[in-house]
Amino acid sequence: SSVLSSGINAEYGYSTFAESFKLLYGKSEHNHSLKVDCANGVGARALAALTQPLADYIDIKICNDGSTGQLNENCGADFVKLMQNAPQGVSYVENEHCYTIDGDADRVMFFYTQEHQFKLLDGDKIACLFAVFLSGLLKEAELNFSIGVVQTAYANGSSTRYLAGKGIPMVCVPTGVKHLHKCAEKYDVGIYFEANGHGTVLFSDSCMEQLNSKAASELRKVQKCAILKLQSFAQIINSAVGDAICNILAIETILKLCKLSPSDWNSMYTDLPYRQLKINIRDRNIIKTYDAERKISQPAGLQDKVDALVSDYPDSRCFVRPSGTENCVRVHAECTDQRQADSLAMAVGSMIFDFTEELHSKL
Repeated sequence: SSVLSSGINAEYGYSTFAESFKLLYGKSEHNHSLKVDCANGVGARALAALTQPLADYIDIKICNDGSTGQLNENCGADFVKLMQNAPQGVSYVENEHCYTIDGDADRVMFFYTQEHQFKLLDGDKIACLFAVFLSGLLKEAELNFSIGVVQTAYANGSSTRYLAGKGIPMVCVPTGVKHLHKCAEKYDVGIYFEANGHGTVLFSDSCMEQLNSKAASELRKVQKCAILKLQSFAQIINSAVGDAICNILAIETILKLCKLSPSDWNSMYTDLPYRQLKINIRDRNIIKTYDAERKISQPAGLQDKVDALVSDYPDSRCFVRPSGTENCVRVHAECTDQRQADSLAMAVGSMIFDFTEELHSKL
C-alpha cells in the first residue's frame, strides 16, 4: 500500500508533506472542511495523524475509518466508481469537498453534489487539474521544462481532447502502473493517473536542482513566487508511489490557490458516455494488441470488424483488451450518447465472442 510501501510511518511520516502543504495552502479566515471515505482501510490511521497538525488550515472529517464496517464494503474508490454514487457512511451537503480512497490508500477520487445530483471527478479530472496548474506555474516561472500527461486507453476521450486544446503533451501507454511511471520519468514534470484514481506527479532530479538554484537567485516577484510554489508542490506530492492522502492535499491546494469550486473544476470538460463489458472467451491468448492496447493485431481481420462497427456510430471509439489473468476480454466503448455507447459495446462484444468461437471450431 502507499502508506507502507513508500517507507512512511503512518503516524508520523506525513509531517514533511503536511509542512509543505501548510506553506503553500496558507491560513484562511474560515477553515475549509472536507470529508474522506477511507474504505475502512489503512488510510484512516494515516489521515487521523494529520487532522490535528492541519487543524488550523483545513477541517478533515474521516468517514468509514474501520471502527465498525468491513474493508471496501459499500464504500471505497472502486465501489464509488462502479456504482456512480456516494459511499455509505458519508453524509454531506451541497458542494462539499468529498473524497473516496481505496483500502490501501493508493487511489483517490473526488465527489460532490450539485442540485442534488452526484458528481464524480476521477483520475482523468485529477490529471487535468494538476497539468493545467503546473504548466501555468512553469510559464510564470519562465522555465523551459518539459511537461506531459501519461494516460492509458481507458482515459476518457474528452480529457485527451482537453489536454490537446491546452497544448499540454499527452501520451498513451499500455495499462499498468509500471508503464505509466516509466513513461512519466521521461519528462521534467511527468503526470500520470489512471481513471480509477491511481497516480502521481514526477519531478526529475534536474528539474528540482534547477528549481532550488533559481529560488536562491534574484528574480522578478511573479517568477520567484511561481518557483517557490513549484518547490512546495513537489514536496506535497509523493512521487515514489500513488498516494491518496498526498494527492488530496495537492488537490485542495490547487482548488484554493486557483479559487476553483467543485463545479468550476468539473466544467473543464464533460466526460463522454462510455460502457465497459467483460466478455468470456475460451482463450484470451489468441487476441494480441498494439498501439497501447487500442488496436488488435491478431487474429487477422478482427480489428477491421471492430472498425466497421465503430463506423456506424458517429464520433465514437471502441477497443478490445484481453485480460491479463482471466480468459476474457474487456470491451470499452465511448460515444456521444449513453444508449449508443451501450449499443456499440454490446455489438463489439457479441462479435468478438462469435469470432473467437468460430476460430476454436476450426481448430
